[in-house]
Amino acid sequence: MNAKRLLTLLWIAILVLAAPGLSAAQAQPKPGAKAASAKATFAGGCFWRMEEAFDKVPGVLSTLSGYMGGQVKNPTYEQVSTAQTGHAEVVQVEFDPAKTSYEKLVEIFWRNIDPTQRDAQFCDHGPQYRSGIFYHDEEQKRIAEASRAALRKNKPFRGEIVTEVTKAPEFYPAEGYHQDYYLKNPVRYKFYKTGCGREARLQQLWGKPGS
Repeated sequence: MNAKRLLTLLWIAILVLAAPGLSAAQAQPKPGAKAASAKATFAGGCFWRMEEAFDKVPGVLSTLSGYMGGQVKNPTYEQVSTAQTGHAEVVQVEFDPAKTSYEKLVEIFWRNIDPTQRDAQFCDHGPQYRSGIFYHDEEQKRIAEASRAALRKNKPFRGEIVTEVTKAPEFYPAEGYHQDYYLKNPVRYKFYKTGCGREARLQQLWGKPGS
């Protein structure tokens, strides 16, 4: 075997031995790489108000109003509002688990609903306004059920907790005019939120924000 061929074989062997592993530097995420995100879905009555609540949370990347839990494919708002499709108005939250936790989002959810109302939230009535947590995996299910159990044991108010914890079925985004409604129509939204008695009832249940 000549020296040139021997050198070639040695070089191939070095490459094969080095290929399976990565150095510590290579294993690190590249600067600027997008962090992994996760989804959480909540039904808390009118999805306009729930978008506003979750958009304020550090670590939340986006919110999207939509429909979940019914029997009709691609439902419209007009169909859902008849209470005949089985869907609930929901908000789907995309968040960065490195900046906020699913537990924190569940806590925010409770503080923005009346969990004692069945098939309603505040002035909005019908099963499309029911409250619920739609979990996306077994860990979310565990956290949601544990949180509800703790609330039932230690709740600061009277009344049965009727909020559902259900596996997330297909999500259907709501029409464009519903997205970010509180930002697009601030005057109408404020009138709705105040007139619906939502803030007053939340203070009765949970106390003043920050208390």
